[in-house]
Amino acid sequence: MSLARHGDGPAAVFDAFRSQIHPVFMLPPVAASAFGAVLAVDFTVPLAALHMATAFCALYVAHLKDGYVDFHIRDEDDDHPLSARGCRVGLAGASVAFFAGCLALGVLVDPIAALLTLPGWLIGYLHAPQLDLHPVGATAGYPTGIGIALLGGFYVQTTTLTLPVVAYAVVFTTILCGIKTVDDATDYAYDTSIDKRTVAVVLGRQRARRLAHWLMIVGMAAVVLLAALGVFPPTAVLAPVVFGAVFVVSRAADEKHATMLLIRGSYLFLAVLVVAAWFQPLR
Repeated sequence: MSLARHGDGPAAVFDAFRSQIHPVFMLPPVAASAFGAVLAVDFTVPLAALHMATAFCALYVAHLKDGYVDFHIRDEDDDHPLSARGCRVGLAGASVAFFAGCLALGVLVDPIAALLTLPGWLIGYLHAPQLDLHPVGATAGYPTGIGIALLGGFYVQTTTLTLPVVAYAVVFTTILCGIKTVDDATDYAYDTSIDKRTVAVVLGRQRARRLAHWLMIVGMAAVVLLAALGVFPPTAVLAPVVFGAVFVVSRAADEKHATMLLIRGSYLFLAVLVVAAWFQPLR
C-alpha cells in the first residue's frame, strides 16, 4: 500500500508528509521553546536548537495522529494526503526522532530535561481520540504543550525553573486556552453531532466565546500585574497592549476569522515579551 493517497513516487510521498507541517499551529510551541532559551540570557544555541527540534517532532506527531483519526477512523475530514499506513509510518518516524531528542537532552543536560520534554509527545499522541473528546483536554491540551515547551526551553539552558519563567508559561497558556476555545467553536455543529464535548458544545457558542474572552483578559491583566510587581520587566506591559488591539478587532469577527486574528496576535504578544526579556533580562 502506498504511503500517499494522491500520486505515486517519492515526490508524492514527500509532499504528503510535508503537508502535515502546519506553520500557523506549529510555530508557537517552537517559538515558546526559543523564548525559554532567551529567558536564560546566556543560552547555548545547539541546546536550544535540539529542544526546538524535539518540540517540533511532538507537534508533528499531534498533526499526523489528528489527521489519521479524523479521516481514517472518524470519517470526519473530506480528504487526507496520507494513507492509513502512511500515517502510521509517519507517527513511528516522528516518535523515534522525538525520543532520540529526549535521549540527547537527558545525556547532554540531565534526566529532568528529558522528562520535562516528554509531556509534549504524550499530549500530541493522545490528543485524538482521547483528549479531544473532553472539554479540558480539547481546550487545554495544545496550550499546555506550549507552556511546557517554554519551561523546557529554559530548563535545558539552566537546569532550574524560576518564578518568572513559570509565570510566563502560565500567562501564555491561559491566553492560548482562550484562543483554543474560540477555535473549537468553528466545529460546533459537527462536534455536537458526534457528542464531542468541547467547551463550545458544553456551554454553547455564546457562553464559550465569553469564557474565551475572559481567559484572554485575565492573561493580559496578569502581565500588567506581574510587571508592576517586578516579576516581569516593565516593558512587558506592551505585550497586552499589542495583543489587546487584535483582541478588540477579533470580537466582531466570526469564530474562524477571530481564530486567525488571535493566533497571529499571540505571535505579536510573544514577540513583545521576547524583546522585553532580551533587553531587560530578569536577574
